[in-house]
Amino acid sequence: MPQISVDYSADLADTFDRRALGLAINRLAEETVDAKPEACKTVFRPVESLVVGTTGTPADAQVFVQFQLFPGRTPEAKAALSEGVLALLAEHVRPGPGVRLFTAVDVADIDRDSYRSATVRG
Repeated sequence: MPQISVDYSADLADTFDRRALGLAINRLAEETVDAKPEACKTVFRPVESLVVGTTGTPADAQVFVQFQLFPGRTPEAKAALSEGVLALLAEHVRPGPGVRLFTAVDVADIDRDSYRSATVRG
């Protein structure tokens, strides 16, 4: 585990390599929260619209990364993961001229008692 979701403004699709960013995020999870490589699963979802406040402009964009982990990581490890992801976003995502980019990370514990997963091979 972790389950990692990256929601990003669709207008950013051509500005970064999602596979490279996903691999970097997965490696960071291995290093900072002791995740097993095969347990890191990162999905990317384009978001069609973003509205910021009451004066947001169409040039606003966002990348929001959410980690769901089993409990047991220290607050310091979670903070290091968040800081590391923000650094990776700054390195990998290059918005165009005039675009105001918002980035955010959330690291949350998942309920171990109710979580289930399965692997199906075709």
